[in-house]
Amino acid sequence: KFRLSVTALDFLAPYAKYKVWVKPGSEQSFLYGNHVLKSGLGRITESTAQYQGVVVYSMADVPLGFGVAAKSTQECRKVDPMAIVVFHQADVGEYVRSEDTLT
Repeated sequence: KFRLSVTALDFLAPYAKYKVWVKPGSEQSFLYGNHVLKSGLGRITESTAQYQGVVVYSMADVPLGFGVAAKSTQECRKVDPMAIVVFHQADVGEYVRSEDTLT
């Protein structure tokens, strides 16, 4: 059992096979530790499977964090706007929120 922290983002982002881009309005929500909703989804890598690890980017290609795809790419097209499409794992805002407890 282990949990990746946001410090691994620098190593994961350049090699990420599956990526998700969030709209500017949803960046702040993700950086506060919330999941990504369909309404905040900008783009998603084609053929992303459900429960696949993804790196979350802003629309300006800045890595914000990473998570797990709650829906596949095909399911994302059909799901309602308030459905969760990416489960939050870690984000760059986490470092600021819990700076004193991270090691």
